[in-house]
Amino acid sequence: MKRVSAVQFVVLGIIWGSSYPLIKVSGEGLNPGQLVLARLVLGAVVLIGVGAVTGSGLPRFGFVWVHITVTTVLGMVAPFLLLAWGEQHTSAAMAGVLTGATPLLTLGLATVQLRSERATARRGAGLVLGFAGIVLAIAPWNGATGTAGGELACLAVAVIYAGHAVFVRKFLSDRGIPPMSSASAQVLVALVIQAALLPFLGWRTPSFTWSVSLSIVLLGVFGTGLAYVLYNRLIADIGATGASAVNYLVPFISLVVSAVFLGERFSWNVPVGGAVIVVSILLGENQLARLGRRPVVTGPEPEFSPAAVAVGAVKAEPAGEAGRVP
Repeated sequence: MKRVSAVQFVVLGIIWGSSYPLIKVSGEGLNPGQLVLARLVLGAVVLIGVGAVTGSGLPRFGFVWVHITVTTVLGMVAPFLLLAWGEQHTSAAMAGVLTGATPLLTLGLATVQLRSERATARRGAGLVLGFAGIVLAIAPWNGATGTAGGELACLAVAVIYAGHAVFVRKFLSDRGIPPMSSASAQVLVALVIQAALLPFLGWRTPSFTWSVSLSIVLLGVFGTGLAYVLYNRLIADIGATGASAVNYLVPFISLVVSAVFLGERFSWNVPVGGAVIVVSILLGENQLARLGRRPVVTGPEPEFSPAAVAVGAVKAEPAGEAGRVP
């Protein structure tokens, strides 16, 4: 992995890991429906702006928009609402750990649905270890990290995201739609659906304190908008599988950010359970053996700067699969 790609990888992990504490704080001033609508509006503005700069248009209208709509429900509307509600009943750290199991659950679902993703003994061991990590993180023997309903909602988000990844793989990835075009279309469809649902989700007079306002802006601009740009660029540079490994960072980033900025306290089982989940994913994807290998140097790497990272993320229109956002 080149230096610029590595920097983008870490930055994306920080953005997605920080999204859970931002949702927690945003929920203090908005109800779940209002919060989802706000982040989608800001995300749409960012993606449309990036699309205008890079010359990326929307996919042609046709049956593919049915697939885009299903993808939108699975990848944005349903998980965003569940996560916004779930974090009102559990900690942001717990939400980050549970949804960090998404790659593990994707592995299990892909084994059943995709011929190219058959289970092996190694992957089976990873699934069993991952389940143990989830149980350890939830710790049903104590209720220190929230209600069972909130934890189950966050776990449901991971399941839905897994279904989203498999659906995209089966029905969208081979249609030649540029990721930026697909991402923009999904955000716009999600915005329409969420606006239609809002009257049925109850109303709460918004409370825009400085912390709530800042959290909403950061969540919309970075967690829903720019994260797509970075993820799409990573897919082009290191491939979809390599880019999806960023989810390994999310649980730990969420734990650290929640502890530092929200002052959340949790017992030993949460970080240990999160570590077990990450190890299980590395085992299932056969990454443990590669960690100790030295990289093969094929040539000098280009120099980079913080500005180059941002420019490199949007300069070229990538080709690959669409990703997911917390």
